Amino acid sequence: MTSNRRTALCAGLFYLLTFASSIPALSLLAPVLHDRTFVLGSGALTGVRVGLLLDLVNAAACVGTAVVLYETLRPYGAAALGFVTSRVLEAAIIVVGVVSLLGVVTLRQHGGDAATLQVVATGMVAVRDWTFLLGPGLMAGINALLLGSLMYRSRLVPRAIPLVGLIGAPFHLVAVLASLFGINDQLSLWSGISAAPIALWELSLGLWLTVRGFSRSRVLGN
Repeated sequence: MTSNRRTALCAGLFYLLTFASSIPALSLLAPVLHDRTFVLGSGALTGVRVGLLLDLVNAAACVGTAVVLYETLRPYGAAALGFVTSRVLEAAIIVVGVVSLLGVVTLRQHGGDAATLQVVATGMVAVRDWTFLLGPGLMAGINALLLGSLMYRSRLVPRAIPLVGLIGAPFHLVAVLASLFGINDQLSLWSGISAAPIALWELSLGLWLTVRGFSRSRVLGN
């Protein structure tokens, strides 16, 4: 297997890993996110721990996608470094959300005044909700613009793939900013529709890189 094929395979697998970890994490974290009595000892704890672990895996995979692709993308412009930076920032925001929910788990284990626990836990869950908007939300749109432009110019993959991300990113960013200013609900239909092209772009990129790899004639230095 050539070096470029290994790079594409690793990047593709990292992208697929972000889906394999983040999607089940959402359902596993539902008790702590939506049940105000969770901090008082209601609901299963093991599933929440697994969900938090999967979020950490997702954060690591986010960084992995950018680090693995950097050397291949670097000749195509400074956006390659920007993509690494934005992906690391996204991972850091995700980790902040994990830490906030771990705080809720700690409060549940140590106990205390029920009213106080619920108020503090609600605040920590709110922090996680904001990290979800700014991490997988805002940064995903920025990532699509940076990596999409690199992939479109370089033609390392069929242009139709990054084009989905480039077209979807502005709509997604508008929805995220609308949620930031209270105009749009983070879980609204509009938010879901605007996020769909970003998910499709990342999934199709991951599958293509895993199965087909880069277009050999487009990898600079070959």
